[in-house]
Formats: sequence, structure tokens, C-alpha cells
Amino acid sequence: MTGEWITVHAADGGSFRAYLRRPAKRSGPGLLLLQEIFGVNETMRAQADQLARAGYAVVVADLFWRLEPGVELDYSPEGWQRAFELYGKFDEGKAAEDIAATLEVLRRHPACQGKVGAIGYCLGGKLAFLTGCRTDVDCSVCYYGVGIEQNLDEIGNIKGPMIMHFAELDKFAPPEAVARIKAAAAGRPEIEIYEYPGVDHAFARVGGDHYDEPSAKLANSRSLAFLPRVLEPA
Repeated sequence: MTGEWITVHAADGGSFRAYLRRPAKRSGPGLLLLQEIFGVNETMRAQADQLARAGYAVVVADLFWRLEPGVELDYSPEGWQRAFELYGKFDEGKAAEDIAATLEVLRRHPACQGKVGAIGYCLGGKLAFLTGCRTDVDCSVCYYGVGIEQNLDEIGNIKGPMIMHFAELDKFAPPEAVARIKAAAAGRPEIEIYEYPGVDHAFARVGGDHYDEPSAKLANSRSLAFLPRVLEPA
């Protein structure tokens, strides 16, 4: 199976593309895979492929389209520089609206049968949190989301279950930020928070400088146990 590109129409006009990867059965529960600051690059498409192999219909929306459509950056110094330039201009509020539009497209698509969750990494981890706060997505998975602590006033809006993964040595989502998130989530058993000692930001990105196989496998096993509990019929 190979992926395909579909079109999503924004609520305020215009349109953007999204990468759709169907599962082998051609349909399954839906997943919104939310990008890092490097766009819908090879890493994101490979992650979509992996999640599709687990049985999900996965969509990765081009959330940089308002700045520059079709961004696909690598992890070279030049790629990092361009990624941070785009991130500095990025409008999270508009992105959340675009995610909501993508959610509706996925729910209507024949590849999606049943519920829909959101999963994201880095910037996408923050956006997965906002998706849980601002839409009726069925669940969310946030990997080392950057800046979640800035929107904790919205945590009471979360309707579906949520799981968060954080790295002990992460300078972008530092321990003090994680402590604030844990305090805000106290008393909310539907929000699970896990911390991984001795690892840094992006520890789950295969091939990355900070990739840590044991921690990545543990986090992924928790995510892949969590998603079926919510998205797949009993």
C-alpha cells in the first residue's frame, strides 16, 4: 500500500493537502498525525505508514500551508534553521482550525470506519493537546509537546482520554513545564502522563540525534495499547 494526497478546505477559505495512508484492510479507525516543525516530510510519512500497518487510517495535514505549502525539511542545520523560521511565524489558532477541518474530512472519508484520535510530536504534540481541547476528537496522544503549559487554562475542555510523553532532559518541554502540566491534570484520570528518564527531546524519532530505542519502544507500546481502548470497538 502507498499513500495518497487528499484536499482539505479550510473554514476561512483556501485549501491545503494532506497525506492519507490507508490500512491494509482499506479502512479502520482514524488517526490525525500532527507534524513536527519540519513539515510533512519523509519522517512523518513513514510514521503514517507505520500507524497504518497497525490498522489505522492516518492523515497528515500540511499545517504550514498558510506560510508555504508543501514544506518538507530534513534535519540538517539548514533544515533546522528554516524550520524555526516557519515556527516563529506559525499561527497555532489557525492550525487548530485546520486540524478541525481535517478531522471532519477524515470522518467522512471511506477509509475511516469508527472513531478518530490525534497523535503528534514536538509541535504536533502541542497541537494534539489543543485538538483535544478544541475539538470533539475521541482521544489524543502527545509526544514531548512544546508549549502545552501556555494553554493549561483550556485543560478543562478536554472531553476524550489523553496520554502525554515527556523526556527528562528536554529543553523545549523542560521539567518545570511538565510539573505545571501534571499539577493542572491532577484529579483527571483520563489524562495519563509519562516521563522518560535520561532522554532528550525527540527521543522517539527513529534515526534522530536523540533517538533512544528503549524509551521509544516503551512510549510507543503505551500509545499503541491506549489507542485501541478508545478507538476500536470492544
